[in-house]
Amino acid sequence: MRRALIPLTALALSSVLLAAPLQAQGTEPAQAATLIADSVALDGNNVVRARGNVEVFYDGAQLKATAITYDATTEQLTIEGPITVYYGENTTVLASAAEMDSELRNGILQSARLVLDQQIQLAAAEVRRIDGRYTRLSNTVASSCKVCASDPVPLWQIRAREVIHDELERQLYFKDARLEVAGLPIFYLPRLRLPDPTLERANGFLIPTVTSDSIVGQGIELPYFIAIGDSKDLTIAPLITTNSRTVKLRYRQALTDGEMEFNGALTRDDIRPDEWRGYLFADGSIGLRDDFVLNFDIEATSDKAYLLEYDFSDTDRLESSIELTRTRRDAYFSTDFTHYRSLRDSEQNPEIPTEVLELTYERRFKPQGIGGFATATFNGQGFIRQSDTDGPTGRDMGRASMRLDWYRTWQMQNGMLFKAIGAASGDYYVVRQDSAYEETQFHVTPTAGVELRWPFQKTEANGVVHTLEPVAQFLWTDTSMADVPNEVSTLPEFDEGNLFALSRFPGFDRYERGFRANLGASWTRYDPDGWTLGVTMGKIFRDTDVNSFSTGSGLDGNESDWLAAATLVLPNNLSLINRTLFNNEFDFTKNETRVSWVNEDVLLSSSYVWMVEDASQSRFSDTSEWTMDAEYRIANNWIGKVDWRYDFVEGSAARAGVGLEYVNECISVDLSVSRRFTSSSNVDPSTNVGLKVTLLGFGEKNRRQSVRECY
Repeated sequence: MRRALIPLTALALSSVLLAAPLQAQGTEPAQAATLIADSVALDGNNVVRARGNVEVFYDGAQLKATAITYDATTEQLTIEGPITVYYGENTTVLASAAEMDSELRNGILQSARLVLDQQIQLAAAEVRRIDGRYTRLSNTVASSCKVCASDPVPLWQIRAREVIHDELERQLYFKDARLEVAGLPIFYLPRLRLPDPTLERANGFLIPTVTSDSIVGQGIELPYFIAIGDSKDLTIAPLITTNSRTVKLRYRQALTDGEMEFNGALTRDDIRPDEWRGYLFADGSIGLRDDFVLNFDIEATSDKAYLLEYDFSDTDRLESSIELTRTRRDAYFSTDFTHYRSLRDSEQNPEIPTEVLELTYERRFKPQGIGGFATATFNGQGFIRQSDTDGPTGRDMGRASMRLDWYRTWQMQNGMLFKAIGAASGDYYVVRQDSAYEETQFHVTPTAGVELRWPFQKTEANGVVHTLEPVAQFLWTDTSMADVPNEVSTLPEFDEGNLFALSRFPGFDRYERGFRANLGASWTRYDPDGWTLGVTMGKIFRDTDVNSFSTGSGLDGNESDWLAAATLVLPNNLSLINRTLFNNEFDFTKNETRVSWVNEDVLLSSSYVWMVEDASQSRFSDTSEWTMDAEYRIANNWIGKVDWRYDFVEGSAARAGVGLEYVNECISVDLSVSRRFTSSSNVDPSTNVGLKVTLLGFGEKNRRQSVRECY
């Protein structure tokens, strides 16, 4: 009961004593301090003594101590420890004894420690607080490692003659700094500046990476980060190896309504000693007036081998584009220009479409009288080849299409959904530099159909919910067509996403024709324990085969292959997806399996794809590939990594990598070894070894892992 009453008395005393100095100077009264203690005594008129579980609250700071003596004449606090001072949420000072001013802004603390964001700990013989902003530590040891009684030497530590912490700038300044690992000196720096753990962006060097590559050579990359204001930054990363000198650049900027990023590099090496080599990748999105958005994407490189040799990207076709779009509730507009450049040995850039221009406008509305919903679409596309030869290798082409789609749905008394479907398209084609086709053609394509859906749901006594929805769609499209080359819809897909589409061709230049029936059903089981199983099956029947689907698509012939897809989602973040195509004799055309599993110990993404050979899709043999990217926590602080791409047809790996990472509360050591087995006339196989060591605590708090255990 005594301690509950004392704070009221202490508040009155400290309000007078601690505020008096500022009031005497004719300034605004200082914020009153609150003093709580087991006992408070007034010694004369100028000294207040507090003892037992003492706490002082003043202007956001909190002090805990065994005893405090305040002398109003000198305006000083004499504090007996153990002492704990909290400055906001991120700065804590621990000491055995201290002398401070009445505002806790200036003072000297003996045998003190400074703890920043519960990560970095700095121990010093003496700590001085200056102006409530700076903390100066003498003869300091800094580390974020846990120290065990059986092993009092931290894994790493920085010893310095003096350290100054700037709370406003959130920086640590070291003088005569020496890094020690397991007690052994590694290197010395007369001056060192590091961010404190609360700072997310600051100018300075980032974590270096030591690398060894069988082509590029052995070397080190040392990035330097420059914060250009709050909305943009630049990273300059010199990479010096035994065979090359490279400067990597990354520029990022956040806009009021958008963002953009530029990545590039410039290289001189012994691989091509007389050439400058480099690349530039850039992308961005910029919001304009009236809901317009400008998107751009730039991909350029000096030669076909550069991106792979330096492991910047494994893309084999560069695509640079600029696009203007606007999306509203019932309207969509898009126009874009794209430039392509192939890095493949099998393709010659003059013989493929390199410049493509496309424009799309869609408007959705409700027709008067007939009801339902309608969409009017205009799509125009044109491309050119650089070759002047007559025929497929020099052909240029343009197309303008108008399309009107309409549907209306009725619900019957038995729950069945009936949908009426109608569509009409008009296409105008221009073909140049190919005498096998007429130069201009115009064609109108009508489509009509109906769709029936009958959804069912059942709930069992144990809480399991089943849903079943059979679907039958009957469509007719005019079988006559324009005689034009297929340039866009060369890679049709057949999956559960387009089982009930009007056409399986991906582009506007082709339509699925004739009378056809799209039949299928989906079933889903929802278990109260949190797992879900879904299955979809379907098939397409046609009266005549007037389309040009390839055998490898699973869509050719009067009957398509059977489509079967299954999805299993378990409550521990494990998901399994399988999609397969097979005919009535169970001869498979395609099978794809994907597994994803994410929890505290496992991060797994793996897939297997098998596809039958299809020359029209540039697959001259069966495809059978397995890819995997996984991380597994082997032990409390150890993480194993593996990535893998294996070609079963070739009987060899295309790429493989293994890694081992040790992470605890104060350090991360990441060792990786990767091998690229693929080769071409431009690129040889290569092996890369990388080592990255990170001292955690300096702006790396998101990477902190399990704390080491003491034994």
